[in-house]
Amino acid sequence: MFRVDPKTVTRWAKAGKLSAIRTLGGHRRYRESEVRALLQGQIPQQRQGD
Repeated sequence: MFRVDPKTVTRWAKAGKLSAIRTLGGHRRYRESEVRALLQGQIPQQRQGD
């Protein structure tokens, strides 16, 4: 969706632009509402400790 390297999305999550949910297998999942907001340029507030 973002047309960027997956590692870039991981960095965004670490920076607090997206919150990641980890699966049992160690994969990251992102909330659709946050992804759409980021795509529309509405970056959510930075998260602490995620």
